[in-house]
Formats: sequence, C-alpha cells, structure tokens
Amino acid sequence: MAKTVLITGSSKGIGAATAILFATKGYNVVINYNNSYQSASLLCQSLVSNGYSVMTHKANVANRLEVELMVKETLYKFGSIDILVNNAGIAHQGLVTETDEIDFDQIIDVNLKGVFNCCKAVIPSMVSKQSGKIINISSMWGQVGASCEVAYSASKAGVIGLTKALAKELAPSGITVNAIAPGLIETGMNSNLTVEELAEFVETIPLGRMGNADEIAAAIEFLASDKSDYITGQVLGVNGGFVI
Repeated sequence: MAKTVLITGSSKGIGAATAILFATKGYNVVINYNNSYQSASLLCQSLVSNGYSVMTHKANVANRLEVELMVKETLYKFGSIDILVNNAGIAHQGLVTETDEIDFDQIIDVNLKGVFNCCKAVIPSMVSKQSGKIINISSMWGQVGASCEVAYSASKAGVIGLTKALAKELAPSGITVNAIAPGLIETGMNSNLTVEELAEFVETIPLGRMGNADEIAAAIEFLASDKSDYITGQVLGVNGGFVI
C-alpha cells in the first residue's frame, strides 16, 4: 500500500518540487494551498495526467478548523498520513520599528502556529499506527537571525524549538520529527531582492551559488525515508555553507 504525504504550501516553489518528487516516487500526495488555486490545480492536473495519485486541498494552516478538515478528508481518501511536510510560510521585511503588530501576528500565525495546527491534527493518526515522519521547514534565519526580518526569524526559530520538543514527545510512539533550514533558494520568496542584492548575497555563500527547490525536496525525501529512522530532533541546514 502506497504511503501518503501531506505537504502544506505546495502549489509553488519548494512545496511544488517536493510534491513532484514524492509523486514520482509512488506516494499518494496531498497538495495544500491557500490562495494559489490556479498553481495548485495545474500542478495536480499535470501529475494526475501522468498517472500519479495526487489531490489538492485548500486550507489556511493558521486556521485550526480548516486544517482539521484537510486531515480528515485526507485520511478518508487515502487511509493514512505517513509523512507531514510543514512547508507553508510567508515572509516580511522591514525594520522592527516599521513592523506593526498585525504583520508580526500574521507571520507567527502562518509560520509557527500553522506548524502547530498541522502537527496536532495529524499526530493522533500517526500515534495509532506507531509510526510517522514530520518534517518542518524552518530557515537559516531561524538559526542565526536576519536583520530587518525580526518576525520571520522569530517564527522560524520557533519552528526549530517546536521540532526539538515534539521529537522528544513523539519518539516513544515511533514518530520522528526533524527540521530543514534552507538558505538562499531560487523561489518566489526572494523575488523582492534585486539582481545586485542577490549577487552580493551569493558572494557570502561558500559554495558560491543559490540553492534550488529540487535540492530542498531531496533533503525532505531523505528525512521522510527509512534511511533517516535513527534521526530525530535535528535541523538539517541546506545553505551552501552559509551557516557553519
């Protein structure tokens, strides 16, 4: 029986690359989106037309009820959720003095509470079968902090703390929980940076280039595989050596 992976925020970027990789590996894939209906629909149609087992589900991860419904419908359709990839996230740039409470709350709600909501909804089904893999997407800024990204850095640091605590809590139930901290990746989240700013940033990366979504997807697949069964509570940095 094929395993099922639920990937939040998977209509584009890292999430979409992950959905494609898992589908081609024979998993049942749930593509979650909130606002990007067209991207999610096109991705799903493309994969289904090639014979892969894929469905989409709209849910705002910051909304507990929407998350619970998504999990319920996934379990009804596929029978299990073997892997949860908490990828949904938003960014905000600006000096802390220019960041208002609404901006801060929104970042925390999606990037941190969203991870909490999805984990809480999925965990009971994983505990019942005494197995499961949870992979949370943090950021290198959650490890070292970024100037002018206080809210984002705080939210991603929170994801790391949640990952470590949950790994301890769920280990007796046969569930592993790990995080990935991507560096500068070629996705739409960096579209606000100019060519000059990107070039300056790349100069600070030891490997001398940006990463791509497929490289993050490959790291996610590793943590979702049985090759990582003895790994839990860890943060895997995929950043070209920027954080050493």
